[in-house]
Amino acid sequence: MTKIALVTGSSRGLGKNTALALAKKGVGVIVTYHSNDEEAKSVVSSIEEIGAQAVALQLDTSNTKTFDGFVEQVKQSLQDKWQTEHFDFLVNNAGIGVYASFADTTEDDFDRLMNIHVKGVFFLTQKLLPLINDGGRIINISSGLARFALPGYAAYATMKGAIEVLTRYMAKELGQRHITVNVIAPGAIETDFAAGVVRDNPEINKFIASQTALGRVGLPDDIGGAIASLLSEENRWVNAQRIEVSGGVFI
Repeated sequence: MTKIALVTGSSRGLGKNTALALAKKGVGVIVTYHSNDEEAKSVVSSIEEIGAQAVALQLDTSNTKTFDGFVEQVKQSLQDKWQTEHFDFLVNNAGIGVYASFADTTEDDFDRLMNIHVKGVFFLTQKLLPLINDGGRIINISSGLARFALPGYAAYATMKGAIEVLTRYMAKELGQRHITVNVIAPGAIETDFAAGVVRDNPEINKFIASQTALGRVGLPDDIGGAIASLLSEENRWVNAQRIEVSGGVFI
């Protein structure tokens, strides 16, 4: 029977790469996007070209008031596309970056990060729980910045630290349903995240590469494949773990 994944924020970046990596393993994908429906449709087309099935749904993970309506759309999509009422994998990937020193971080910036990275993950997962199969998997996305400190990311890293704690609690409480919950923590990756600072700033790129054991910054393919691998049957006994995928940065 076809496995189905819901990957938030999968119209671009690491979410897109994750969706494609899962599709290559035959997993159907519910793609979510915030505002660019054309990008999302393109991802769906790419998944279908691989030979898997996909749908795209709009989702604002910062607005919990929209979650009930989103869940109804998920139910309908599961029925229409896969003739089922449940899915197997939830990847809480959607996120934004805010670069500001601790002294200069605004309350608005803090609240926006909190709503997307913590509150949104908490309550969206809660709303989706009845649709996740027993024995399913949840992966939350953290960051290497929750382990090491770089100036300018105090608020962002705080949210990721919260997600890592939440993951352990989710794993403990959902264990009775045999649902595993783990964290993937990427290092610096060449994407458009945070205005493409790692990808487009040669000095930052070179510095991070110099501090990484494998001698380069990460690429999207380094992350999507790791997430797909963690969701494989071979990793069914991995639970409540933080797995950093960073090439060995700042070790």
